[in-house]
Amino acid sequence: MLQTSGNLRAFGGSVETKERYLARVQAHRAADQLLQHYGYWKNGKGCAVGCTIHDSDHGAYERELGIPCALAYLEDRTFEGLPVARARVWPEQFLAAIPVGADLSGVMPRLMLWLLAEDGYNVGQWADTQGKAAIGVVADLYRHRLDGDEPTSEEWTAAARAAYAAAYAAAYAAADAAYAAADAAYAADAAYAADAAYAAADAADAADAAYAAYAADAADAAYAAYAAADAADAADAAADAADAAYATYAAAWERIADQFIALLEQAPVLAATS
Repeated sequence: MLQTSGNLRAFGGSVETKERYLARVQAHRAADQLLQHYGYWKNGKGCAVGCTIHDSDHGAYERELGIPCALAYLEDRTFEGLPVARARVWPEQFLAAIPVGADLSGVMPRLMLWLLAEDGYNVGQWADTQGKAAIGVVADLYRHRLDGDEPTSEEWTAAARAAYAAAYAAAYAAADAAYAAADAAYAADAAYAADAAYAAADAADAADAAYAAYAADAADAAYAAYAAADAADAADAAADAADAAYATYAAAWERIADQFIALLEQAPVLAATS
């Protein structure tokens, strides 16, 4: 379970809190202060997280907004991957999608399952036989979690190791996504919220890189590797194919962002407690 976030209610159940933070990010967008690859928060400008909390502490999302820390990291990673026009409105789309008083603890596992499942993003379509098997095991564990039948830490660890072995053997980002997703689940089970959030964001990045590598030629794949891992030299080497690769990369993140928003909108609202 996402134990660190299980008792949170989005925005503390306060419409005023939601409206205050939504107005803040809208004002930053209007002033052209939402910047990708800039850092969290400096000189009145920043990324999605920085322009929301005016800081770099993702944990403030739990304290100030009642939003799990894991989702703050995912919002942040999504912001950096989106095309510029969508990125500028992404923080307000993220906040607007969240129902006041919602329990968001199920959003991350549902997004991880969607990334892995054959009826979702389906990263397995780019994997070899070993990778597909490893991805299927991790997806099944997420299904059990969402059904209330929590897998053991040993099951998560074994699944993560198998996915890591598949990724290492074939250099497949698809299997790497399964490894990161399993690692996210294990970290959450151990109550290491920050580790879970980073692993979840890495799963999204790995899925995105797999899509780009599949859709583009070798030069495009090199650029996709740059985009996901910040390897500037790879970008220079792939300069001629950069536009096509970026379009593929951005399209993948658009799809992930759309699913993220849908899951936020569907989050159940908790009854207020006296």
